Parts: sequence; structure tokens; C-alpha cells
Amino acid sequence: MSDGKDSMRSIITVAVSVCFVCAVFVSATSVSLKPQQRINKELDRNKNVLVAAGLFEEDVTSLSEIPQLFERIETRVVDFQEGRVLSQQEAAAVGIDPARYDQRKAAKDAALSIELTDSQDVASISRRARYSVVYLLRDDSGIEKIVLPVHGYGLWSVMYGFLALESDGSTVGGITFYDQKETAGLGGEVENPAWKAGWRGKQVFDDAGDIALRVVKGKAMQGSAHDIDGLSGATLTSRGVQNLVAFWMGDDGFGPVLEVLKRG
Repeated sequence: MSDGKDSMRSIITVAVSVCFVCAVFVSATSVSLKPQQRINKELDRNKNVLVAAGLFEEDVTSLSEIPQLFERIETRVVDFQEGRVLSQQEAAAVGIDPARYDQRKAAKDAALSIELTDSQDVASISRRARYSVVYLLRDDSGIEKIVLPVHGYGLWSVMYGFLALESDGSTVGGITFYDQKETAGLGGEVENPAWKAGWRGKQVFDDAGDIALRVVKGKAMQGSAHDIDGLSGATLTSRGVQNLVAFWMGDDGFGPVLEVLKRG
């Protein structure tokens, strides 16, 4: 009987030891991969900023060119509550490193975000972080493009992307969506290059300064300054895209900051 107990004890000891070793290995592997995962995440974000700014073309530009191209981009922190761009010293004082700031994570933190009222929340995102990062492409004369992170709910998911504006703060320079779970072939066409190309040159604001850009049902009228083709069979996704533009270009989004950036 004692031999049986010793045998069972040995089996349990070996099993526990194996589990412990495996747990240590998995934990060590996870920790060792984190720096590379962070690098990959930053590389993908930078690529999408460059896509929106028109500096990166899929299947043409090499991924190895991203670091050099991104050197043309100035990364700044904006304070939505105060409607202004923070200096580097001010950003550091509130604990934000523009290169690593996670706005999506901050929006889920009650201490770093605000809850939106029903009337404010046209993009159906519930909360908005107090701070955001904006990306400025400059030339010798000043700001050439302003790239803004945007997100809003479509039919099935929150769609995350970047909207680029020309220096006037109204003319669309480009748009890209990099994280969405809309229906493939329908709402998923937000990633279709041909559809995204139709945004370039459109005006977000009308002459009175009101948000006028619309994603219409069907084809936009030829020559329209504000209308974007709707996504066929994806009315709710189209509406979600229009709503996210309305929110982020409005007073609770980047609207006040754009007024500052337009002045250079």
C-alpha cells in the first residue's frame, strides 16, 4: 500500500513540477515578446498615419521605409478640455509620451476620460479620452497636413482610423481605417482603396463653418464638395462613418484644436 502511495505522490510531484516549469516558460516568453509587440504596434500605427497623409502606398512603399518617412511627421498632444495643443513640456508634465500614448486605453479609464451625454455621443463611443495625439506633416511654409485619430461605431463594431486634412483644416487629404469588424464586402468596404480615394478633396466644413461632409445613400452628386459615395448594402456602416466625422470634427472633438492648428 505504501508503494502505491509513494508512486502517486511521485506522479503528483512530477505533474506539479512540469506545470510550474511550463508556467515559468510561458511567462518568460510573454515578457520577452512584449518589447517586440510594442515595436510592431507602433510600426503599424505609423504606417496608417502615413497612409492617411498620402506618404505610404500599399504594395508600393516598403515597410522598411516607414521610419524614414515618419521622420517628416511631428507628433503632438492635444487637450480636448482646453481645446489646445500642448507643448512637449506640458505633455511630459501630465505623463504623456506621444510616441506611446494609448488613447483607446485612456478612454476606458474614468480618471483620464469623460463620459459623453446622449446628445454629445453621435459616434456611439460612450467615453472620450481627455488627451489625444495628432500628427502634423510640415513643409517649409508650415503645416501641410493634419492627421487625426478617429473612431466610431458602425454596424457591428467600433471602427478605428485616421483622417487627414489639408492645412486649411477642412479639405480632406486622405482617410484610412485599420481596425473594424464590419461585414466583408459590404461595410468592410471602408478599407477599399477606391472608396477611400473618393474622400480626397472633399470639404468637411461649409462656408459658414458648419460640418457639411456627408456619406450619402448611393452615388454622390458629381462635383459635390461635401458628399461621399455611400457603401452599397451597408447603410448603418455608412451612417457610422458620417457620425464619427461629425463627432471628431465637432466641438467635443478636434473642432477647437483645428482652429488653433490652422493658424500654424
